[in-house]
Amino acid sequence: MKKSKFLKTLLAAGLAVTTLAACSGGANSSSNATTTAPQAQSEEKADKSQELVIYSNSVSNGRGDWLTAKAKEAGFNIRMVDIAGAQLADRVIAEKNNSVADMVFGIGAVDSNKLRDANLLAQFKPEWLNKIDASLADKDGYYNPVIVQPLVLIGNPEVKEMPKDWTELAEKYKGKYSIYGLTGGTGRAIYASILVRYLDEKGDLGVSEKGWEVAKEYFANAYTLQKGESTVVKVLDKESPIQYGMIWGSGALVGQKEQNVEFKVMSPEIGVPFVTEQTMILNTSKKQALAKEFINWFGQADIQAEYSKKFGSIPANKDAVKELPEATKKFVDQLKPQDINWEVVGKYLDQWVEKAELEYVK
Repeated sequence: MKKSKFLKTLLAAGLAVTTLAACSGGANSSSNATTTAPQAQSEEKADKSQELVIYSNSVSNGRGDWLTAKAKEAGFNIRMVDIAGAQLADRVIAEKNNSVADMVFGIGAVDSNKLRDANLLAQFKPEWLNKIDASLADKDGYYNPVIVQPLVLIGNPEVKEMPKDWTELAEKYKGKYSIYGLTGGTGRAIYASILVRYLDEKGDLGVSEKGWEVAKEYFANAYTLQKGESTVVKVLDKESPIQYGMIWGSGALVGQKEQNVEFKVMSPEIGVPFVTEQTMILNTSKKQALAKEFINWFGQADIQAEYSKKFGSIPANKDAVKELPEATKKFVDQLKPQDINWEVVGKYLDQWVEKAELEYVK
């Protein structure tokens, strides 16, 4: 395994998600904010005796429990509230006049921009900012990433062939693949990565008729995982017809480790979506100094390396990347980032999801 190839993949991922930061008006501009929310004054000193409430879509698979315990060792008292990625930003916006959360961790740039453009984020440039690819963060410091995440399709280790692309699943692998619903960020991102191939200004919601046909068949022939069901368990279950499953990269790596297997991974020629997990502070919080101190701690190289080794994630911190296990490097080397027009995704995603839920999802 050549380290240079791995690092090139990460660099390409950084370039691929640069446009994530351009969604909903662009990361390089916060001038689109039109609604002013009440802003709390940041404390001069952090009080670690206070509880820090973190809204997050990165709590499952033991991540929330680990982070809570690790933060406690560092003197922080955090409470993580598990909210689906597709619902998190809207909930924060709904609570803006009676805010509960102090900060957010885990959502990508599309939803981060929703909060920024609603004027709900405080500017902050963490101590480790010079250790990450600047293109992954908001230029004005409204959000900063700690994780880079590829979204993939895995196959049972015993399958004889892997699909070549999401677009051929419906025709060749009917009833044999599982997907996440559209309430979560992973399912929405994969769905968007399919539709962006069929962009058409004259089409319905900016998508050609062919694109909607592909989307319809994709949903109609998939098994949608229900609450509590696991991609890894489904794919490995010999009694199940499901041989392939949608999952985020770290989930696949943790599953491999726990089940002592090596999944096959689909590697489309067009690439796969790479998304970021961002950190941000709500300007409605009265504990902004505490949130800043927590983010400085969480994003540093040693904590990110430990987190990544535990959960198979890819840290944004370049010093932490050097410490990744070989299994993670091997996994990422199979993939390349898909070139996605996230600006268009940010414009249409909610409408695309609504159309699918009304017309395609069973």
